[in-house]
Amino acid sequence: MKRLRRYLDLYAALWKNSVTREMSFKGNFLLWIVVELLWFGLQLCFISVLYSQTEHIGSWTKWQMVLLVGASNFIQQLYQAFFLTNCTNLSELVRTGKLDFLLLLPVNTRFLVSLRVVDLGAFVNALFAVCVMAFAAVKLNLHPTLGQFAGFAALCVVGVLIHYSLMFILATICFWTVRAQGIVWGYYNLFNIARMPDEAFRGAFKAVFTFALPVLLVSNVPTRVLADKIYSPSAWLLLVGVAFVWLAVSEWFWRFSVRRYTSASS
Repeated sequence: MKRLRRYLDLYAALWKNSVTREMSFKGNFLLWIVVELLWFGLQLCFISVLYSQTEHIGSWTKWQMVLLVGASNFIQQLYQAFFLTNCTNLSELVRTGKLDFLLLLPVNTRFLVSLRVVDLGAFVNALFAVCVMAFAAVKLNLHPTLGQFAGFAALCVVGVLIHYSLMFILATICFWTVRAQGIVWGYYNLFNIARMPDEAFRGAFKAVFTFALPVLLVSNVPTRVLADKIYSPSAWLLLVGVAFVWLAVSEWFWRFSVRRYTSASS
């Protein structure tokens, strides 16, 4: 408990530092919120155009798709709030040698590397995603139970951890290439696939983005919980299992990569 309290105090200090930084550049803070909202609006417009030509994609109706897009954006914004900036900055820590200082601190280095910066604007955008999901739920006449809300929240956390694990693995490639931002942002662009229903895909493509890069699972499974589209526990058990696997792999790869680090001065 003492160690846990120590890390909570440290994380509170990191939050305070992030708030101070964001408030020092209020214009940038507001601009990125607007940019993300515009992008979110374009996704919703795409759904409107798509469903002007058809009534269903697989078994997904228009408002179920809106619910899916909202859930996908919600998970993406939560990931962005906690982890995205930190994953993309790992290359700079290695290139400049600043990782040397973090390795010398008497705390878990991965904790600092992964959580030292918080994107506060992403929480605002996540709130807008919740509003869209609520509106879609009203249109669908859904009345989720407390258990469904709890399941949805838990699976969203699992989805965020999957995204973090995969992107952290890609970020640690910088120990070999120095710069890995392009690889990291390449995976980030795959988030767009998450807003599509899994029933729209078949064959090898669906297998890859369900198991190897499980972006389809991350948003589809939580949305199915809210929309009463899950008829067996196999889907969420698969999501949880994939999360544990990728978390373990990312920890192993991080330890393996750090052993190869020789600092910027050598």
